[in-house]
Amino acid sequence: MKAVLPEIARPLLEAKLPSDLEVAWFTSPDEAKAMIADAEIAWVDMQPTSHVAEAIRAAGPELKWVSTIYAGLDAFPLDLLRERSVTLTNGVGINAIAVAEYAVMGVLVAAKRYDEVLRAQDRREWPKDAPGKIELADTRALIIGMGAIGRLIAERLAAFGVDVTGVTRSGRDGSLTPDAWRARLGEFDWVILAAPSTGDTKAMIGADELAAMKPGAWLINIARGDMIDDDALLAALRERRIGGAFLDPTNPEPLPSDHPLWSAPNCMITMHLSGRSQTKMFERAGALFLDNLSAYRAGRALKNVADLDAGY
Repeated sequence: MKAVLPEIARPLLEAKLPSDLEVAWFTSPDEAKAMIADAEIAWVDMQPTSHVAEAIRAAGPELKWVSTIYAGLDAFPLDLLRERSVTLTNGVGINAIAVAEYAVMGVLVAAKRYDEVLRAQDRREWPKDAPGKIELADTRALIIGMGAIGRLIAERLAAFGVDVTGVTRSGRDGSLTPDAWRARLGEFDWVILAAPSTGDTKAMIGADELAAMKPGAWLINIARGDMIDDDALLAALRERRIGGAFLDPTNPEPLPSDHPLWSAPNCMITMHLSGRSQTKMFERAGALFLDNLSAYRAGRALKNVADLDAGY
């Protein structure tokens, strides 16, 4: 049994791997593509994520299980994995705390307009009044996507006195279903995107959705940049039809330096740093891989098995 694994994770894994497992440690995309050719197990996460798909497409028929630290699977060749009946386990939960904290930070900095406070500091000015005066207590948030991250966001916002409504595919626990949330958009002060990236979520926030939001509502995106129609968002921001936008991911990434979102009014961009704003990612990823490796070898169910048809 052969596994191809990232060299960066070697200190966390090597001493705990079974002695009969043949391991190839890669340090570059070319090495990953070469080593995966006869591997049964692969953890080939790389940046940019296009390298991941290239490596997986170079795999041979022996490949049975792909492990990743990523929660979103939009970069993976799901068609190929389905065709070959390869199991894919994702990283749901690894970055959940950090990303949830980032989302709450987005709500807080928008409420108090901390971006304007920092700019005043840069100018060495002493404002006579606070630029942001929203108290989170008694505001309402819509969280589109109540998975591992969405639930943590909801718990944290509830502690601030925010009334939270979630959106799930099934409508579980009193949440809204995908066909119901648009009609309710005008009720919320914070619209938070935390859903997985699938064909159904692309450009899910467009001109109609932005027009339905409260005039002072903020759009908080910690999911994927392609969930928002940028042209529609730019128009809404420039015409001051919503309160603003806090964007962790963008489309594309990195955002080109001449992209109009950089200078759009009431728009904060945080360069997709949310998942990296912590120090435990590889520690958690390594522990999850080792747990799943033990289960895989024993024929037990693996954790975080992705639904290749649903895309998450």
